[in-house]
Amino acid sequence: MDKKNLNFSYFLHPRNVELLGILLNQILFDGSLLKIWNMNKFTGVLGVYNCQGAAWNNIERKNTFHQTKNEVLTGAIRGRDVHLIAEAAMDPNWDGNCAVYCHRTGELITLPYNAALPMSLKVLEHDIFTVTPIKDLAPGFSFAPLGLINMFNAGGAIEGLKYEVKGGAELLNLDDGYKGESSCVSEQRVENYSDELVGKVSMEVKGCGKFGAYSSAKPRKCIVDANVVEFVYDSDSSLVILSLDSMPEEGKLHVVEIEL
Repeated sequence: MDKKNLNFSYFLHPRNVELLGILLNQILFDGSLLKIWNMNKFTGVLGVYNCQGAAWNNIERKNTFHQTKNEVLTGAIRGRDVHLIAEAAMDPNWDGNCAVYCHRTGELITLPYNAALPMSLKVLEHDIFTVTPIKDLAPGFSFAPLGLINMFNAGGAIEGLKYEVKGGAELLNLDDGYKGESSCVSEQRVENYSDELVGKVSMEVKGCGKFGAYSSAKPRKCIVDANVVEFVYDSDSSLVILSLDSMPEEGKLHVVEIEL
C-alpha cells in the first residue's frame, strides 16, 4: 500500500484503525503531502493534507504539534491519484482525461492522462478535489459531471448517469459500460449553432444546491424535472453551473438533463 496515497474506505473497518495510526505516524514527519481518496458511482474525491508535525500525544491525550523544517510543502495531484477512477468511466476506450474541481478555489481544470497539477500547502492546510472521467461524445463535445459543488463530496449526489449521442446511437447507460466507439475531441472549444442536437446527458441527482459539470461546449439547454432552467457557463474553464432549488420529493431524485 502506498502510504502517501490512502483509500479512506479501507480504514473504515475497525481492524484497520491501528494500521492507519502506524502509517500516519510515519507520514506526519516524512516531509510529504498526505493524499486520501475515495470513490462514488461516477466520480472520485481526493483530499490533500499537509499534516507535518501534527500527531496524537499518548501522554497528554490530545493532538500536539511539533516544529517542522518547512512551513510550506509543494507537491502535485493527478487523476490517477484516485486509484479506481477508471471504474467510474465505465468505458474501455477511456483515454484517462479527467475534469478536476477544486473546492477551495472553485476552479475547474482538465488533466490529461498522467498530467500533474502543482500545489502547495502550509502546515495544517488542506484541499479537496472532485475528480471525474471525461466522456467524449463527438468531435469538440465532451462532458464530465461533478455533482453538488457546494459539498466536499460533490459526486456523491449523482445516482444515475446516461449519455445519448446524436446520429441514432443507442442510449448508453454507464452502469452497463459504454458500448460505442470513442472519438477524438479537439482541444478548441466549440459551440453548437445549428439546430442539430449533438447529444444529451441525463442524470439522477439527490439533494439540492449548486450542480456543476464540465462541458467543452456551451450547452444548448438545461432541464431539471422537465422544466427548462437557467444556467451559467464559463467558457474559460468549461464549468456549467445550474441550481437545484429544492429537495426532490420523498423517494424520488431530480432528473437533470443537459443538451449539447
